[in-house]
Order: sequence, then structure tokens, then C-alpha cells
Amino acid sequence: MDQDFLIQDIKKAEAGKQARKVLRQKPTKPVWREYVETAAIALIAAVLLRIFVVSAYRVNSSSMEDTLYEGDYIFVNKLAYEYGSGVKNGDIVVFKYPNNPKKDFIKRIVALPGQKVQIADKILYVNDQVAQIPVHSKHIDKRIIPGDLSYRDNFGPYQVPEGELFVMGDNRDDSRDSRFWGCVPEENLRGKAVFVYWSWMPSPDAPNWEFPYVVNVVQWIGYGLFNFPSHIRWDRLGMSI
Repeated sequence: MDQDFLIQDIKKAEAGKQARKVLRQKPTKPVWREYVETAAIALIAAVLLRIFVVSAYRVNSSSMEDTLYEGDYIFVNKLAYEYGSGVKNGDIVVFKYPNNPKKDFIKRIVALPGQKVQIADKILYVNDQVAQIPVHSKHIDKRIIPGDLSYRDNFGPYQVPEGELFVMGDNRDDSRDSRFWGCVPEENLRGKAVFVYWSWMPSPDAPNWEFPYVVNVVQWIGYGLFNFPSHIRWDRLGMSI
């Protein structure tokens, strides 16, 4: 009986040796392959996020000052209105410009479908109530233009059609928006602006982009190195919108 146990122990030991030998013989991945696979996974994840979740945009006008400045780079949540609570007054959104869907604009929603909009001497009313004034919105022109000359300071009353949104820039005296070219169909929405991830103060001295571009690349590298970090708006990096 003791011999049987001894034989079983020997067989188990030999089986263990064989298993360890097989594990030692198993080929290991080279380090470079692990880096390549990790980079590929990260790239695929970034592409999927870019396609389905977020998009990056650069603000290239002053119509949203002082909320957003020209040269702000922002992330836009493309799923905000797919699984969220729906559009709300005050949301800052990126959308396809109704008169040219190839262009993307960014403005603030100030009135929803069915709501009545009126602007009287620069004051915005929604459903006959003074609308909430965004913290960083502004008027840069003290003049009040009559409604028969321009819709800038006097507009409406106007009821927003179903399925559409009335949008305005926060730089109220220097923004082309729904006062001039009409409402935005909800289907034109690209997403909701979330935060500023980079901000670079533009300069009239910046190089232009002209064919053959090679010279411009060198100029831009020199321009960026020379102006870094003085042109970066450090206080805006990571700022929520």
C-alpha cells in the first residue's frame, strides 16, 4: 500500500516537472510587439471615440465672446442628446449651418420649439419673460438699431417652429445667428460643447497656409516655438462650458 502511494507521488512530481517545462518552453512576446499592440488598441479606441462619442472643434470667430474666444479648442459630446435629457435653453451647441450644411457653427440655444421669442432694445424675452443672461455674454455697441433697419436689437415676436431651435451668440452685437438666418433644425445638431482642452491666442503675425505648404510648416514650427508659452491661455485649459 505504501508503495502505491509512493508511485503516485512520483507520477505527480514528474507531471509537475513536465508542466513547468511546457510553460518554460511557451514563447513569449517580444517587447516591441507588446508596444505595437498597446498602441494599436489605443488608436482604435481613440478612433471609435472620435466617431461615436466626442469631436474636437476650433472656435474661429468672436461671436461667442466672452464665453468662448477665437482660438479655443473644444470637445463636443456627440451623444449628449441621444441618451441625455434633451436640449435645454442655455446649452452651447455645435450644428450644421442651415444655409450651408458643410459649415459648422457654434451658438447658444435661447428658445425651444413652440416658445415665443422677442428682442426689444437688446433685451431678450422668451414667452414674455426676460431670458436669463449668460454670465459672460456682452453688448459691445451702445447704439440701439430700430427693427425696420436691422433685427439685431429689435426682433419679433416670433414663435419657434416645432423641431427647430432659436440660437444666438453671446457676443450679442457681433453675431450672425437666428435673428438673421432663422432657426436651426434639431436634426442639424452635432452635439453639446463640453469643455476647452486647449486655447491659443491668434495673432495677425501668424504664417499663412499657401501652396506648396512646406515653407509654411517650417514657419509654423518657428512661430509656435517662439510664441510658446506666451500665446497659450493657460487659465482656459480644461475649463468646462
